[in-house]
Amino acid sequence: MASARRISNGVLSVPRPSPNSQPRLAPGCRWSTQGEQRVVLFPEGMIRVQGTGQNILELCDGQRTVQEIVATLSERYAPADPLKITEDVSSFLEALQQKRIVDYT
Repeated sequence: MASARRISNGVLSVPRPSPNSQPRLAPGCRWSTQGEQRVVLFPEGMIRVQGTGQNILELCDGQRTVQEIVATLSERYAPADPLKITEDVSSFLEALQQKRIVDYT
């Protein structure tokens, strides 16, 4: 894993992805379906990802950078504020990395 994790006050802290980070599903995680809904299976369970979250995660292929993901979403959701999209994508990916669902290279 490219990012460093720190423990502070008993809480695991992971840095936000940089614009050049290339997010992907972490080892052991994969897309699946439950009924008609797409879900991500991970070693500890499953999460349903819908709407914008699903759109973000589908772009996390380990090839695209965070900056490229933001550019794609900015086009898709124009005239949304690119700074807001950047913040939302970073927060979303940071939360999924803390759950060991996403990893950055």
